[in-house]
Amino acid sequence: MATTYDFPSDLLAGQEELHQVRAELSALLKRLPWSVVPLDGFSDDNGWRKVERPASPGWTADEQAEVEKLRQREHELAVFVSTHRYWSELAGSDRVAARSQLKHAHEVPPEETGGTP
Repeated sequence: MATTYDFPSDLLAGQEELHQVRAELSALLKRLPWSVVPLDGFSDDNGWRKVERPASPGWTADEQAEVEKLRQREHELAVFVSTHRYWSELAGSDRVAARSQLKHAHEVPPEETGGTP
């Protein structure tokens, strides 16, 4: 059985918010045009694979501000989680194992969903 760690609630909340912010940023970037600034479309088949892009209208000022806000929050949370005082209580491989476990702490264990482990 793997070691379980008693993470502080603020660390768990920070990691959960980090997951949420990254998911929100990823979804936003998928919706936005491929180029921040307006650019013509292009097609290039001279490389190892063909690349095609439609013309991009660019991002609006609001879209740029939203991306910047999410990136800034992601950075703040990543710094908070990675420099949390809890990590000083662990050494070496325990710290690595605990960090890995924290990244998945929000997931429901298979035995709670009725699945097999």
